[in-house]
Amino acid sequence: MELTTIKDAFDRVAKKQKLSSSKAQEVIDQIDQEIQKTLQKIQSLLMILKDIAPLSQLESTQKELNGALSKYPKHLEKFFNPDISKAYRNIDFDTHTVNEIIGSHFYRQGLFEIGDCFRTEAKELESEAAVKSQFQEMFQIVEAMKHRNLEPALNWAMTNSDKLKPNGSDLLLKLHSLQFVEILQKGNRDGALQYARTYLAPFASDHMAEIQKLMVCLLWTGRLHRSPYSHLLSPANWDKVTGELTRQFCNLLGQSYESPLSVTIAAGIQGLPPLLKFMNVMAGKRQEWQSMKQLPVPVELDREFQFHSIFVCPVSKEQSTEENPPMLMSCGHVLCKQSITKMSKNGTKSFKCPYCPSDVDSAQCRPLVF
Repeated sequence: MELTTIKDAFDRVAKKQKLSSSKAQEVIDQIDQEIQKTLQKIQSLLMILKDIAPLSQLESTQKELNGALSKYPKHLEKFFNPDISKAYRNIDFDTHTVNEIIGSHFYRQGLFEIGDCFRTEAKELESEAAVKSQFQEMFQIVEAMKHRNLEPALNWAMTNSDKLKPNGSDLLLKLHSLQFVEILQKGNRDGALQYARTYLAPFASDHMAEIQKLMVCLLWTGRLHRSPYSHLLSPANWDKVTGELTRQFCNLLGQSYESPLSVTIAAGIQGLPPLLKFMNVMAGKRQEWQSMKQLPVPVELDREFQFHSIFVCPVSKEQSTEENPPMLMSCGHVLCKQSITKMSKNGTKSFKCPYCPSDVDSAQCRPLVF
């Protein structure tokens, strides 16, 4: 009985082992089939890659890239010559004035801590103190306007109204208009009307049309955004008035609206390349330009960098205007446009320069900005 039980157990184990071996062989056959299929695909891919020849293609493009990279530094050196000392004359450098300009630039940008640090490092402790306090006041006003607080701006404009009028500025009216619209937008019609009677009425004689538009807005109290005058709510109006206030503030300080440092650098960026090119040509010809009274080539700058076109024509004895600008003749002398037009018979013939015996063609004359 015990041997029969052992035999049955052995038969079950043998049966299980046979089944397991059969299943393992089946799995191995499946894996082998997949491997064979994969090998066939790899062989096909190798044939395709051989036809494409990727290494050869990449090698040619890489050589072109390496060639371009090797030439690029030479182009940079050619067009961005690091040695700009050749483009300016040997003159005394006024360090104090330059430091004042740089310090003032920081204060103009509202970078007061950096400006103070620069003054300390440059040992210019007293030169910009007054400028700093003035620009601090301006930035406090501008910062308040960013938060829709017009009180500091209105106080400054009313305090300086006598100085703003000769400049033809209507800044005070614009500030009162913004305040009026703010009151109206909050739904306070009576407050807006009272504000207009107090602060806008004095401008009626010169700005009736603007004030009439504001008065019509009273009919749209609290819903001005749906009215024909919704443009009065545009944030761009605040930006424009802020810019006008900054301009007038700088004007009353005797300062330019644009930073002299920014203007100088921007103009220098435009003027430096032709100057360097001219200096290289002069160096190749072994000629010295330091002693020249004027450059033999023009250095063109954008209109924004051209200032103070004031000239009295030696022929007509009249001051130049936008319609009658000074004109540079081919000989280097200057007359007004109307004088050149008369002397050339409306450009029909050449004429003699009143300063030198050169013949001048009016077509070759060009506007001159001092």
